[in-house]
Amino acid sequence: MELWKELFSSEFGIMSAIVIAVVIGMGGYIGWFVRKHVKEEEAAVRR
Repeated sequence: MELWKELFSSEFGIMSAIVIAVVIGMGGYIGWFVRKHVKEEEAAVRR
């Protein structure tokens, strides 16, 4: 519990939490983007 308290109470902890959230968000976006374009490419090849 002390870890969570320090993570959200110090300036560096808050910045770290923001960076972690941004990296997870970027990973999700890149996965969605690649999956979308792979499906489009497969559909174009089948035509």
